[in-house]
Amino acid sequence: MGKSKGIRLYITLECTECRQYPEKQQRGPGVFRYSSNKNRRNTPTRLELSKYCPHCNRHTMFKEIK
Repeated sequence: MGKSKGIRLYITLECTECRQYPEKQQRGPGVFRYSSNKNRRNTPTRLELSKYCPHCNRHTMFKEIK
């Protein structure tokens, strides 16, 4: 039998500053990503969090990507 989809999903959060302005990065090229999980019932929309980006060397907005 197949396994049903659970309530908790694994997601990837990507820095919006690294993606839009690669020339502003202070430490090196690339896009920084965090991985996390979220509850499908509590947060059905895409997640946006303010987290630290080591490439930008400051706190920026991270958005959920597919």
